[in-house]
Amino acid sequence: MTKEDRGHYAEKHAPDKKIDPAVADVVKKRAVDGKIPCAVAFDIAKNLNVSPGEVGFTVDMLEIRLIKCQLGLFGYAPQKSIVTPAESVPQALEEAIQSRLKNGELPCAAAWEIATTTGISKMAVSSACETLGVKIRPCQLGAF
Repeated sequence: MTKEDRGHYAEKHAPDKKIDPAVADVVKKRAVDGKIPCAVAFDIAKNLNVSPGEVGFTVDMLEIRLIKCQLGLFGYAPQKSIVTPAESVPQALEEAIQSRLKNGELPCAAAWEIATTTGISKMAVSSACETLGVKIRPCQLGAF
């Protein structure tokens, strides 16, 4: 979404899709000043046993802004992204990234999987992608 779209998150979804009231209740309680961090959205998904996408949809429909992406891609004021390119990318990490590309992009879920299986941070995966010129998308929460 662009800066001009801010505050109109619900418009990217089909108007006939309805939110789960239980998810909406928890999202409203955990949001602060109309914002909710990525980590909190994932915690809600885990605790309610729903997909991150369902929580992301609910956040959008409630016009709440997602912040502090765990991959560092968005939601960090004032600069938005906090990802910096890695000085170097180990061959094994590059191969892990390249093997999971979909249409030349690395899905957010795949970035998380790489971090888990290799024992490195999610931010390190983002930094490697930045160095390799690989875009991370789509977001598991639907932010991008």
